[in-house]
Amino acid sequence: MRIVGVPLDLGADRRGIDMGPDALRNDGLVKRIADLDIEVEDTGNIFIPRPAPGLCKNPKLKHYDEVLCACKKVRDFVSDAITDGYFPLVIGGDHSIAMGTTAALSKHYKKIGMIWIDAHGDFNTEETTISGNIHGMSFATSVGRGTKALVGKMGKTCVCEENCVLIGARDLDPLEREALKKSKVTVFTMRDIDEIGMYKVMKKAMKIACNGTDAIHVSFDLDSIDPMEAPGVGTPVQGGITYREAHLAMEMISECGKLKSLEVVELNPILDSYNNTGKLAIGLITSALGKKIF
Repeated sequence: MRIVGVPLDLGADRRGIDMGPDALRNDGLVKRIADLDIEVEDTGNIFIPRPAPGLCKNPKLKHYDEVLCACKKVRDFVSDAITDGYFPLVIGGDHSIAMGTTAALSKHYKKIGMIWIDAHGDFNTEETTISGNIHGMSFATSVGRGTKALVGKMGKTCVCEENCVLIGARDLDPLEREALKKSKVTVFTMRDIDEIGMYKVMKKAMKIACNGTDAIHVSFDLDSIDPMEAPGVGTPVQGGITYREAHLAMEMISECGKLKSLEVVELNPILDSYNNTGKLAIGLITSALGKKIF
C-alpha cells in the first residue's frame, strides 16, 4: 500500500481540512494498517500552492488553478502507485481530490465502478453550483459531467455512471437533485438506509458497482456519518450513518475483491472532539482493508 496526504482545503469554504492527513498519521494510521500485515509506504503530503491575494477569478469555480494543480498531482501519484504495484490510499483534504484519483484509475482500468459515501451529492457543475466550491462538483466531474475547465483537464474518465452509487445522501442542492435523478447514478438516501438497512443497501450497491467492472473506487466523505459520532468534518449534516453502519459498509466492500483504491476525505481536526472522528476514520480504513471482528 502507498499512502499520500492531500492537505487541500481550497475546494471548500471552511478552513482546517488541510490538517486532516497529518491528524490521521498522528492518530496511528500507518501502524494500524501495518498491524494487518500490509506493507505500508507513506509518501507524505503533496505540496499545495496557496492562492494569490486578490479577488477570485471565477466565483463559480473558486480557487480553480490551485485545486486543479493539486488534483493533477494526485492523479500522477495514484497512477504511479498503481504502476508500481501498490494499492493507493488517498487521505484528504477536501473532496475535490477525487477528480485526481478517478483520473488516475482511468489510465489503468477500462471500466470502473464507484461507491461514493457522502451526505452530499457533489454532483453540481459550474452551471448549477450555488457555492462555487469545487468539492461539490467532484462526483459529476469524475463521471465526465460538467464544464470542460474540469472534465477536459483531468484526462478521459472510465468511471461508468451506471456503475456508480451514492450512499447516505441527505443534503442535495435543488438543481443537483434533478441532475442526479436524470443520471444513471443509483442513489441511496438516509431514508433508504432507514427503511431497508445498510446491509441490503450495500448488497445492492456492490452488485451495481461490480457489474462488468474491472475496478472499484471507494470515496468516503466523513460527513456521511452522523455528527454526533463524527463532529470533526467540514460540512456536518444531522441524521447520518451510524458507527456500525459505516463499518458494515466498509467490511462488505473489503469482501468484493475489486477494490483498487480508497480515499477518505473532509476530516477537520479543528472541529473534532478528542480526535474521535480521526480515530473513526482509521477504523473505517482498516475495515475496508480487511480487518474483521472475528
